[in-house]
Amino acid sequence: MKKFLIVIPVLFILSCSQGEKQENTRLNQLAAQYVKLGLTIGQYDEDFVDAYYGPDSLKPKTEAGETFPKDSLLASVNVLMNDLKDVSRGAVVDSNRLRADWMYNQLIAFGERIRIFSGEYLPFDEESKQLFGVKAPTYEEDYFKTQLDELDSILPGSGSVSNRFQRLAKKFIIPKDKVDAVMKAAIAEARKRTMAHYKLPAGEAFTLEYVKDKPWSGYNWYKGKYHSDVQINTDLDIYIDRAIDVGSHESYPGHHVYNMLLEKNLYNDKKWVEISLYPLFSPQSLIAEGSANYGIEVAFPGNDKVNFTRNVLLPLAGLDTADVDLYFKALSIRGKLNYARNEAARGILSDEMSDNKAQQWLRKYCLMDDETANKSVKFIKKYRSYVINYNYGQDLVKGHIERNGGTAKNPAKRWELFGQLLSHEVNPADLAKK
Repeated sequence: MKKFLIVIPVLFILSCSQGEKQENTRLNQLAAQYVKLGLTIGQYDEDFVDAYYGPDSLKPKTEAGETFPKDSLLASVNVLMNDLKDVSRGAVVDSNRLRADWMYNQLIAFGERIRIFSGEYLPFDEESKQLFGVKAPTYEEDYFKTQLDELDSILPGSGSVSNRFQRLAKKFIIPKDKVDAVMKAAIAEARKRTMAHYKLPAGEAFTLEYVKDKPWSGYNWYKGKYHSDVQINTDLDIYIDRAIDVGSHESYPGHHVYNMLLEKNLYNDKKWVEISLYPLFSPQSLIAEGSANYGIEVAFPGNDKVNFTRNVLLPLAGLDTADVDLYFKALSIRGKLNYARNEAARGILSDEMSDNKAQQWLRKYCLMDDETANKSVKFIKKYRSYVINYNYGQDLVKGHIERNGGTAKNPAKRWELFGQLLSHEVNPADLAKK
């Protein structure tokens, strides 16, 4: 009897091990199909694939046809979703269920982007839910007026709040010939702070390039093998605070670190090929943009940002440090106006706001100058509901980390939880759970 009782657990362990192996094999097959499908969509939709560093064998073997194969692509999405749902339902191992669910949610976005590329549009909130897994909160105009009133109380001079803010901000425009030195100094500091908490892959590196005629202020093109091309748009004036914001967002501990940790921990260590494909219009972007924005606060908590700006960046730029405290206080209030951009996007995409009206709204409630407001409208028209990833994504990441103990009073825990978020397949809806 004793021998019999000992054998049962052994058989159970062997059975679970075999089931896990079969699940892994099946998931790897479906992951390869997921990548092939995403790359095929990218043959037609040039904005779909943001990065790919997987095997060449998964790339399309034929050129794109003259007609976008909407129906066949949607059919492939549905078949793959059903297969992943079956794996999830019967998963022996939690990690396999989570992996299947992650790809399933990414595929919802595949389907929605296919429809958008075909000229079929949902209302703003429904579109963002399909593409990014969540709906961002809405705010009435009175909310933004309240923030403007707060700014009105601290800004000197006369005139509109927007004009007075612009007068203050223009004191902190980086001279063109100083931009490179200031950007490199900000990124170097962000990297040093990140390296104090994370061991990054050997040989990791990035190139820094300055570009023009883009609808965005900065972009990270991840190339794989722990290398990124970081581009900074010099169409517009670059303000001193943007050196830290854009630099950290695109590099350390933002996009560069996020993509590296995923490649290292999931693609190289676990052989999860699906992570080698980064579809821009997908829930993954909410995690990417939200973590990149929140990462600025992680790397430069409390007064660190203003102090580093005062002591290092402003002297390097040859700018006066007077009024820097007031400027950063005004920036903090302006941060509460970030959701006004979403309302402009809602208005544009629903045809309730003309371009001119949207620009007026952005100038008034986002405190943008004319050129920046014009660029923002172009961004919205190209990337649509993607704008929620910057503000709501940041709030979801921040809320998740702080609810789990990663507060300003416990920076070590904050860095730990932030690193975990950057190293796993995460569904945005899970971040919203209280």
